[in-house]
Amino acid sequence: MNEINWGIIGCGDVTELKSGPAFGKVENAHLVAVMRRNEALAKDYAKRHKVAKAYSSASDLISDPDVNSVYVATPPDTHAQYAIEAMKAGKPVYVEKPMAKNYQQCLDMIRISEETGMPLYVAYYRRTLPAFLKVKELIDNGSIGKPLTVNIRLHKAFGERDQFPDQQPWRVNPEIAGAGHFYDLASHQFDYLDFVFGPITQVSGVASNIAGYYKAEDTVSAVFSFGSGVVGSGSWCFVVDKQCEEDIIEITGTKGQIKLPCFNLGDVMLTTTHNTESFSFKNPENISFNLVRQVTGALRGKNDCVSTMYSAARTSYVLEEIVKTYYSR
Repeated sequence: MNEINWGIIGCGDVTELKSGPAFGKVENAHLVAVMRRNEALAKDYAKRHKVAKAYSSASDLISDPDVNSVYVATPPDTHAQYAIEAMKAGKPVYVEKPMAKNYQQCLDMIRISEETGMPLYVAYYRRTLPAFLKVKELIDNGSIGKPLTVNIRLHKAFGERDQFPDQQPWRVNPEIAGAGHFYDLASHQFDYLDFVFGPITQVSGVASNIAGYYKAEDTVSAVFSFGSGVVGSGSWCFVVDKQCEEDIIEITGTKGQIKLPCFNLGDVMLTTTHNTESFSFKNPENISFNLVRQVTGALRGKNDCVSTMYSAARTSYVLEEIVKTYYSR
């Protein structure tokens, strides 16, 4: 393909600024159709974003001959369904993260991709953001010596809607999301660490629901290690007091340490024996832009893409291993 004509399935909040507009800004890419089950909302999105076609049926969008690539931006419980349908129709897929509701669905998606020859990419865009690329560069060039440990801490105050069953977002409904906020947010962190250090080879964790606002876990702790020997630990809690919020990844090596936030825009801090440096970066207006451009180039045969179905499936496996005891009770 030379021109990539995208159709979006699920034009909800994530597509308004983070991703949707990027499909019309990348060279040789065009957003030609959108789908949402609510027809009025689909048409409203299309009008506001100057998209020619709006559908209320995913199958209708997939079968549209003007659409040659599909972006699946629905909640995780339908990622596999729509991605598989699109690939069987001969159309490459770019799917939101986490890749699917569970690891088995990831494997099903990979199998269909391999059987049909249709590419499948996943929206782990931190692999293309400047701050995260700088950290990888610092590690690769030996700025902190040999990497030893990584520690993740993500503590967030509970959302006001999380308290009320009739207002709770799908992200805390395991039947839709696979788990809770842990899947939605920690997936970015683990995928990035996979990008930096390679696959995690050992992982275990404990999860609990302490506040009792919803069925999903709200507090998680994990330990893990990479094939390189780097060992890691993590703590996630989504019901802390607002003053106790924290968002940090710490990577320690034999000659120094790197600290960076994963979700808040902040500096990369490099500390070595005799010096501390900070590096500041700006993200694209549409934060998925760099990855959408890379996916578009890969579909045109111009470049590789750093976020593959294989790396994304590994992340889903890690997440599932950490919370599996909680969900097997």
